[in-house]
Amino acid sequence: MTKQDLSKLATHAYNIRRYALQMGEVQGQGYIGQALGYADVLATAYCHALNFKAGDPEWEDRDYFLLSHGHYAIAFYAALIEAKIIPVSELETYGSDESRLPMSGMATYTPGMEMSGGSLGQGLPIAVGIALGLRYQNKKSFVYNSMSDGELDEGSTWEAAMSAAHHKLGNLINLIDVNRQQADGKSTDMLNFEPLSDKWQAFGWYVQRVDGNDLAAVVQAFDKARNHEGDQPRVIIFDTLMGKGVPFLEQREKNHFIRVDADEWQKAIAVLDESQK
Repeated sequence: MTKQDLSKLATHAYNIRRYALQMGEVQGQGYIGQALGYADVLATAYCHALNFKAGDPEWEDRDYFLLSHGHYAIAFYAALIEAKIIPVSELETYGSDESRLPMSGMATYTPGMEMSGGSLGQGLPIAVGIALGLRYQNKKSFVYNSMSDGELDEGSTWEAAMSAAHHKLGNLINLIDVNRQQADGKSTDMLNFEPLSDKWQAFGWYVQRVDGNDLAAVVQAFDKARNHEGDQPRVIIFDTLMGKGVPFLEQREKNHFIRVDADEWQKAIAVLDESQK
């Protein structure tokens, strides 16, 4: 990827962060910390890696992107807007009655939403089933499952990981956001999952772990995952900073469901805008 291409991708990530903040302001709340922290990953997914048609979200030869952590919906909608799957005009309807953008991801409402997420630990098992189905259909599409580090506490995640390796699902790419926060506190204090790379490798996966806010590293990890030879399922572990891009939000002790006062939304957008100059 050239410097110019990387610069364009950085602009996509900025737009995703800004859209998420704008949606958060509409409702006065939201999982903004995750949206800001994960924007570089979503920008790379939707503006670089995935094969899809913006005007036909159900195109049969598309790559699949599953949002297992349904509470990241505000970030995901921002990515769908940036990918032109959803018009930017719908941003103002976020979380409202009859909106296609409910506060938690629901496949029946939103174009491009492949599953109704939120019950943690469900995405990877579903991704395994889709990947198997695509193989039987001789499709070359990839299945991406996006999940949080909190889902590492769930037994279903590890059952699915074992199944994916057993069935040699080289068309499955699992993305894990390690932001080290859960609703009840620090993720590793709730249930320690480290050493995480060693665990996935022991389960038979091709493993990468990168700084999820280093855009060049994120792009390289996506490319390596797609181009890896062999039939291993692939996992990319992203270490991210919640609130990334807005320093006064980055510094908050608890960012899982961040409290943003009414006057802080525009301040956050202004800080983000200033960083782009």
